[in-house]
Amino acid sequence: MESLSLSEITRRVSELKLEHRNLDAEIDRLVADIQGDEIAIKRLKKRKLWLKDCISRLESALIPDEPA
Repeated sequence: MESLSLSEITRRVSELKLEHRNLDAEIDRLVADIQGDEIAIKRLKKRKLWLKDCISRLESALIPDEPA
């Protein structure tokens, strides 16, 4: 991972969380539609999982290392 400042990491986490929420809404909309595209839903869910992983990695970078 490239070297980012804490403020850049925090900003990126916020952006990714917003995209994650937007995907939630889009997935819900497609699932509610009887003729919803199953492949599109699967792709959105896969993207949502990827975002969750990215958010977790970035948030862990915000936690300072503690000496052993």
